[in-house]
Amino acid sequence: MSTATPLAEPKRCIHRRIGLLMLVLCGAMSSIARAELKVGVSDWTGWVAWYVAQDQGYLRKYGADVKLVWFANYSDSIAALSTGQLDANSQTWSDTLGPLAKGLPLKAVLVNDNSAGNDALMVTAKIHGFADLRGHTVALEQFSISHFVLYTALARNGLTPKDVKVVNLAAGDAAAAFMGGRVDAAVVWNPWISQIQKSGRGTPLFTSAQMPGLIPDLLVAQAQAIKTKRKDLVAMIRAWFDTEAFIRAHPQQAVAIMSKVVSMDPEQYRVFLPGTRFFDAAANLDAFDPHSARSLVAVAPTIAAFLLSNKLIDGQPDAAQGVDRSLIDAALKP
Repeated sequence: MSTATPLAEPKRCIHRRIGLLMLVLCGAMSSIARAELKVGVSDWTGWVAWYVAQDQGYLRKYGADVKLVWFANYSDSIAALSTGQLDANSQTWSDTLGPLAKGLPLKAVLVNDNSAGNDALMVTAKIHGFADLRGHTVALEQFSISHFVLYTALARNGLTPKDVKVVNLAAGDAAAAFMGGRVDAAVVWNPWISQIQKSGRGTPLFTSAQMPGLIPDLLVAQAQAIKTKRKDLVAMIRAWFDTEAFIRAHPQQAVAIMSKVVSMDPEQYRVFLPGTRFFDAAANLDAFDPHSARSLVAVAPTIAAFLLSNKLIDGQPDAAQGVDRSLIDAALKP
């Protein structure tokens, strides 16, 4: 777990009798602070990559006035965006549909990546297929992406959630329970997938590579920020496309930067790259094309069905209202 960088409380003008000039200066400085685009980032490879953009000077190259705000607790970043403490946040599409269902004015403006194997249903040697999974206990973090992976895997293989018993454990604890022989199945993400495979105690029965488009990791912005800080958001998207190209061309250097952010050994962090499909400009255009089968709008009903079945949202979100492709189009203009 990486060390959190706390969100600094803005300095306030507290001296009331220092003269008109100082008040004017203070107001000017407050305006400058407000102009900065505050973007939440949490510990996921596609989001930690923003620090590659920062390290390589891509944000500066395009003039993006951005402050990356680290959140050790991912859920805190979602709340911070929803309550207006952030201008934009790094979050999943599934965690964005809930606020959209409540009518919050949020817009997905960029897809950083899709999980393409970094989430997996791991099983012991006694389970050869989904028919063998019936009646077994599956350890996972309830209502998380891991739960959604299980939900999707069961539905695609003729089973229902009632055919298994879910035990709610944090990902690390789920991996430990599996490797300790206390459960015969667990849904975890890397680096636990890699650790389980190296131990010889389990293999993946189903992974996120088999559900393309269903686990998109995004940059989501407040509608107000799109209006008032559009230039910085467009610049940030341009920086992302350079970042994606850098990661592809220089994976070892990228891993060195990202692993340092989250206080991991580079060799351990390297396992995240094969299971992460970083999105370039072409992939983003496809993801924001409502006519594409894998677009954000197209996959939203499947994700919403899981959320509704577990009473995680109160109504059907209008996914089309939660995307804004115009910033990507602006970023791609010469």
